[in-house]
Amino acid sequence: QVQLVESGGNLVQPGGSLRLSCVVSSAIFRSWNMAWYRQAPGEQRELVAAISRRGTTNYTDSVKGRFTISRDNAKNTLYLQMNSLKPRDAAVYYCNRGGWGASEFPNWGQGTQVTVSS
Repeated sequence: QVQLVESGGNLVQPGGSLRLSCVVSSAIFRSWNMAWYRQAPGEQRELVAAISRRGTTNYTDSVKGRFTISRDNAKNTLYLQMNSLKPRDAAVYYCNRGGWGASEFPNWGQGTQVTVSS
């Protein structure tokens, strides 16, 4: 089964930046639409950003202009550059398939914690 390993989360002040990474254990990573999701305490997991296998991107309104999703197919790695972070961005961030109707893998990774606080 595919393994998803997220990293890069940390405590950052409002206005700061972080870069998240997700390594996917599959040689056919390049053929999937991928996405970043986040889940804050007491809330449902939401899709934050998606990137198609061809590189088309899509973002939820609350992060447009601040977050950038990208992928390196040679490294089977998905990235999320997060700038101008706000307290409401605090959550556990996960990667998985997603976007344009792509179905998620049933086994999620452990996620990476992003905390935004002064």
